[in-house]
Amino acid sequence: MVAVDESTRMKYELNGAMKKKKLEKKKRKDVRERDWERKHEYAFTHDRIKHRRALAKLPQSPAAESPLPTEFTPNAVVVSHAKKWAFVRIGGEDRMCRIDERLKAPNATLLAPGDHVLVESEGDDAVIRGIAPRRTKLCRPANIHKQVAEQVFAANIDALIVVASVAQPRFRPGLVDRFLIAAQIGGVEPILCINKIDLCEALPEEAALYRALGVQVIPTSCVTGEGIPALRELLRDRISVLSGHSGVGKTSLLNALEPSLRAPVSEVSQATQKGRHTTSTARLYELSDGIRIIDTPGIRALGLWGVSPEEIAYYFPEIAEVAEGCRFRDCTHTHEPQCAVRAALDDGRLPRLRYDSYLRVRASLESDMGITPGRIGFRAKTPDAPTPDES
Repeated sequence: MVAVDESTRMKYELNGAMKKKKLEKKKRKDVRERDWERKHEYAFTHDRIKHRRALAKLPQSPAAESPLPTEFTPNAVVVSHAKKWAFVRIGGEDRMCRIDERLKAPNATLLAPGDHVLVESEGDDAVIRGIAPRRTKLCRPANIHKQVAEQVFAANIDALIVVASVAQPRFRPGLVDRFLIAAQIGGVEPILCINKIDLCEALPEEAALYRALGVQVIPTSCVTGEGIPALRELLRDRISVLSGHSGVGKTSLLNALEPSLRAPVSEVSQATQKGRHTTSTARLYELSDGIRIIDTPGIRALGLWGVSPEEIAYYFPEIAEVAEGCRFRDCTHTHEPQCAVRAALDDGRLPRLRYDSYLRVRASLESDMGITPGRIGFRAKTPDAPTPDES
C-alpha cells in the first residue's frame, strides 16, 4: 500500500467535500417564490435592474408629453454623459440631468462634451429638452456594435490638442497624421503637443515637417514644467480637446495646467510600453484664465469619418499642391505614369515620411470600403472600366 503524506490526504478530503457539496446543491428542491401579485418588483432580484430601466422609459410627468422645442436658446453646456443621464454646466454649477427620451440622433452620437443644450426644470429634476447644432466636432466612425455610425468625442471646440510622447510610449506619426485630418474634417485648429521631452535629447524629425505645414508644435514636460506656460497661453479663453494614445500624458498635462485638479493618472506598462486606460469617459474641465478642456480616453487607432480614398490626398496639403501637375485628374499617386507626386518624391521635394503616411491612410480607407488598393472608386469590381481620365 502506497503511503500518502498529510498534504495529499488533506487535498483528497477537500476535493471530496467539494464534490459532496455540489451533489447536495443539485438535489435542492426549494424554489424561489414567484408572487407576481403581491411582490411584482421583487419576484426575481436579478430582474430588478431591468425593471428600473423599464420604468425610466415611461414619461415622468405631464410636462414630458408637451412637444419638444424646435427653436430655443441653449442655457447649459454638456460636461459628460452616460446613456440616459448627463452632467451639464448651468449657472456656473454642474448639475445632473435626465435626457428626454424623445431626443434622437439619426446617425451620430446624441450628446458629447461641449454640446450646447436646453435644460428645463421638472419639479426637483432637470431635463435636457433640446440640443443645438454643432459648430465644430471631433469624430470617427463608430464601433460596429454602436447604434449610430458616427461617434462624436467633443463638440463646439476651437482647438484639437494632439498629444504625443517622445517615449513611453514612442512617438507615432501615423496617428498624428490621422488626427490632423480629423481636425480638418471637423473644422478645428490642430495643435501638436509633444510631451515627455525630459525623456529624450531631441524632438522627433517629424516635428519639423509639421511646423513646415503651419501646425503649431509645443514641446512639453510635466516633470520639469517646460512648455506648460506656452501651452496655457494657447488655450486661454478657448475650448479645446485633448486626444492621443493612452499613456502619452493627456491627464498629466491637465494636472500641470491646474495643479489643484488632481485628476487620476496611471504609469505606462513596463512590459508593453503602452499606456493604461485611466480616463474612461470624455469630460469637460473648466480651468482658470477661461481655459476649458475636454479630456478624452486614449485610443489605439483613429478611423476617419466621411472621407473617401479619392479625397484623402486633399488632406495632405503638400501632396495636394504637387498633384496639380499629375497627368491624370483622378491619379491615385501610387502607380500611374507621369505622376507629379511621385516625381516630387524622387527629387526630394516631397518628404518620404508624409508620402508613406498618405499610402497607409489610403490603403486603410480602401480596405474598409472593399476597394482593391490603388484603384479608383469601385473600378476594382469592373475589369472593363475605362482608363483614368486625363486632365
